[in-house]
Amino acid sequence: MLLLVGLANFIQDRARVSDEQVVPQTASTSEPVVTQPQRDPLADAGLVPDIPSEPASAPVQQPAILPEQGDAAQNP
Repeated sequence: MLLLVGLANFIQDRARVSDEQVVPQTASTSEPVVTQPQRDPLADAGLVPDIPSEPASAPVQQPAILPEQGDAAQNP
């Protein structure tokens, strides 16, 4: 058990020293690449319908129709 704890401590020390020696991130030297939206090859081939990229607006749900509730005192 002592050997295992000692080995874990050694690994943590080496990781800390290694992190201290790493060069910090520098500014990017390349131009940003504009990615094109992915296309669906099955829709392009006409095998499946084309799915819109933005979902259609959700339909407005009408309130539920409830039965009329009369006054219990009027109907004996």
